[in-house]
Amino acid sequence: MSTELNPRSADLPARTQDAAPAATTAAPPQHWVCTPPIDIFETPEGLVLRADLPGVTAETLDVQVQDNKLTLLGRVAEQAPVGANLIHQEYHVGDFVRSFILSDDVDHDRITAKISNGVLDLLLPRIPKAEPRKIQVRAD
Repeated sequence: MSTELNPRSADLPARTQDAAPAATTAAPPQHWVCTPPIDIFETPEGLVLRADLPGVTAETLDVQVQDNKLTLLGRVAEQAPVGANLIHQEYHVGDFVRSFILSDDVDHDRITAKISNGVLDLLLPRIPKAEPRKIQVRAD
């Protein structure tokens, strides 16, 4: 479950293994592991990754980056009112995971994340390009 992210339009996305949200078939019916839907936008500064995570809070979400791999992990808890019986459900309750392979252009130290009303926004800025500089030549 990973997607390669490269902040250059010509190269984005280079590889996708899990394009559609899906539940794994190996999990028992009471415990789903789902793949949340994600939108990816390119800006002049880098990439914006927007994930639809209904019922998720900052406390139930873990975002990690290691060795160019960005991973979202978390849990959607059931939020039925006390005494209510579920008669229709359109989003999964349980664990979720989503991984992306980042290009070398992404500045891992400046990645930021914000969740509001179940929508996660991750800002993946580009590494600033080195500015040309003059090198002083000394004479012996």
